[in-house]
Amino acid sequence: MGDVAARELISLADDEGNSVTVNVLGRALGWSAGLDAEIVVRTPFVSGRVDLVLSASKLESLATTLNRLDAGEDVVWMEWDRGPSISIQLTGERDCPEVVVEDESGSMVTVRVPLVLPDGWIADHRQLLRHVMDHWVPMLSG
Repeated sequence: MGDVAARELISLADDEGNSVTVNVLGRALGWSAGLDAEIVVRTPFVSGRVDLVLSASKLESLATTLNRLDAGEDVVWMEWDRGPSISIQLTGERDCPEVVVEDESGSMVTVRVPLVLPDGWIADHRQLLRHVMDHWVPMLSG
């Protein structure tokens, strides 16, 4: 997989036009142990994006988050960090999974996106994470 494939970390989308993605943009300027990234939300109603910086430990915590989802738990990724967080509720208010993107420390905006996710989406995200970690983590220094 090349650099292009290693940029997509999270890609949650459905046939209704709702999506939440996290893309790695490159190495963070001014911090050799970080990656510039963005969360992008698109729905027929609202769209937006927010910047974030990822570290190797945040990527590793995503692996734990995926394991918890696979065990049937609702999760929050990056909850205790500065910057945005992503929550996934497996059964949301509309009886389907919901992704909640919260940017409390920046814009103070929260967006809740209901998504009908395909079978195998957790395994797909483990593979995306593996590609990102294989490509980017060796370039990071502490």
